[in-house]
Amino acid sequence: MSHLSSLADLVRAQRPPEQTGVDCECAFDERRDQYLLLKIGWAGGRRVRATTLHVRIRNERIWIEEDMTEEGLAAQLLRDGVPPSDIVLAFQPPSNRRHTEFAVV
Repeated sequence: MSHLSSLADLVRAQRPPEQTGVDCECAFDERRDQYLLLKIGWAGGRRVRATTLHVRIRNERIWIEEDMTEEGLAAQLLRDGVPPSDIVLAFQPPSNRRHTEFAVV
C-alpha cells in the first residue's frame, strides 16, 4: 500500500501549534509501524503528558488508536486518497465501527 510510506509525514503534519513550556514530540518506530505525537512539559504549574495522536499499521490497515488533533487524521488520509476500508478507527468500540464508513475489523 503506497500511502503507508508517507504516514510519518502525515503524523508530523498534525503537530499542534507551539505552547509555552510544552513540547510536541514525534515518536516513531517504523520497524514496528508505530507513530505517536506526544505533548510533554509544564503548563500553568501542572505537568502535561498527553498522547495527541497514536497510529499503527496492522494487517495492511491504518489503525488510528488515538486522535486528539484539530481536524482528525482520518479526514486527511481520505483527502490523500486512502480508501475508508484501509482505515480503522480503533478508538471506537468494534460494535460502533459498523456505523461508520471505515473498516469494521
